[in-house]
Amino acid sequence: MPTPTSVKLDRTRGVLVIPWDDGHESEYPLAGLREACPCVECRGGHDNMAAPADPGVFDVIPLAPAKSYAIARILPVGRYAVQPEWDDGHHTGIYTWPYLRALCPCAKCRAERAAAGR
Repeated sequence: MPTPTSVKLDRTRGVLVIPWDDGHESEYPLAGLREACPCVECRGGHDNMAAPADPGVFDVIPLAPAKSYAIARILPVGRYAVQPEWDDGHHTGIYTWPYLRALCPCAKCRAERAAAGR
């Protein structure tokens, strides 16, 4: 499983940029990351937390946000994840490296998932 070489929050563009050690680079729109929050509150209970990543969250038609799509800060969680704190105070989602890689919204990753039937 690839691991990030860095994690960069680009507030101007509203994206989280992760270059991976296999040469791939992912750019995650912050609205999609918030919609994909893996915490128990956002997933609707513990039974839903093991659900696979859904990159379709990046296809959402932008509406007036009911929650914040801006990150106040982002913290490392050990050597396996990051934990964003959103401007509205939400901070319980832990985004692991495999979860983030599975969420990658780039055309290449979308095509690979489509070919694999995911």
